[in-house]
Amino acid sequence: MNSLNRRSFLGAAAMAAGAGVSPGEAQSPAAQGSFHLGSVTYNLLRDWDVETIIKNLEAVGFEAVELRTEHKHGVEPSISAAERSRVRRLFESSKVRLLSYGTTCRFQSPDPAERKHQLEIAMQFVDLAHDTGALGIKLQPMGLPPNVPQETAIAYFGASMRELGDYGAGRKVEIWMEVHGQGTQNPPVAAALLRAAGHENVGACWNCNPTDVRNGSVKESFALLGRWIRNVHLHELSDEKYPFRELFALLQQSGYNRYTLAEVAESKEPERYMRNFKALWTELKRSCG
Repeated sequence: MNSLNRRSFLGAAAMAAGAGVSPGEAQSPAAQGSFHLGSVTYNLLRDWDVETIIKNLEAVGFEAVELRTEHKHGVEPSISAAERSRVRRLFESSKVRLLSYGTTCRFQSPDPAERKHQLEIAMQFVDLAHDTGALGIKLQPMGLPPNVPQETAIAYFGASMRELGDYGAGRKVEIWMEVHGQGTQNPPVAAALLRAAGHENVGACWNCNPTDVRNGSVKESFALLGRWIRNVHLHELSDEKYPFRELFALLQQSGYNRYTLAEVAESKEPERYMRNFKALWTELKRSCG
């Protein structure tokens, strides 16, 4: 990306320190803009239970969370109705939105039995999202199968997502296909998958992949996928190889008013890391507003 304006960021940090707040908290209403900041539990929050997630996200001003499957929070399709109600109450009484569930469901297998199995798991997550008040679930493509024509593999995936889109619509739960996986993360292929689904309840989770970038820009990829974007995963904002400033501007120009979620590595000081991430996020958003 174009280098983040270090002087502006340090200035924001200095003003925040002088006011006795974190850099990420020193922002005007205009800097808040139309989209919001949250986190996935992968990997920064993977070892926290639900109560700790809520407490620490509230403390640093993150507004939402995506709970990735198989993490310590333990919010999985296997939990009881009573536990689902408890999870819903915890989030609804907090400042943190339970936004979504990060599944590992994948529909590219040429084996119909495997696709059916993946669909059944995804439907269980839809039920969990409905019961706990989450907006959506995320799917995770992991590439195209070998020895299968690309058009055939795309049709497999599209048909499964369309069926899941119907199921989710009946429960007011959205389906988000992460732009992810070898081959499937290429924007033209991701767009083909979404066109094959052909369902208004099926959208995309933008994932800030290197394959988004053409000649230093993500405009071409955003033009392909922008109309489907329902969620955004952000990685390390200081990575100068990715044009985050341009992405933020495109999101603002498109009227995107949902969440951008930090999907970053583990840290020995997660709260400190999140404050720094929020400061960078706030400066990026301010500078392209």
